[in-house]
Formats: sequence, C-alpha cells, structure tokens
Amino acid sequence: MIELTRYNETKFTLNADMIEMVEETPDTVISLTNGRKIIVKESRQEVTNLVKLYRYEVFSGKNLE
Repeated sequence: MIELTRYNETKFTLNADMIEMVEETPDTVISLTNGRKIIVKESRQEVTNLVKLYRYEVFSGKNLE
C-alpha cells in the first residue's frame, strides 16, 4: 500500500498492485486495473518510487519507515 495525496490535500492509501498505468498530462493520473482513474499531487516519478519502495519492503520483509 502506498500513501498518496489528492488535489484537495486529503491523504489516502492505494493498493499498489491495482495500478495499471501512471501518466503526467501534466497532472499525474493513475489508471487502475478496475478502470478507475485517480488524479494525485505526486509526480509520476514519485509514484514510481513509492511503488518500488513498497515492493522492496514486501519482498525483503523490511519496513524502511
């Protein structure tokens, strides 16, 4: 799970396994496997880094926070 921010400043947690695609148009739009789209304040690269960190923690058994 990764924590992201909507444009109204509310934080939410997203299951990273549901992400199909992340694009900047210039807003960052996350397309989910269920067809839903979410616009977030984080950049495409920040989302990518959060997913990588999440996967590292899951597969290594380490919590870096």
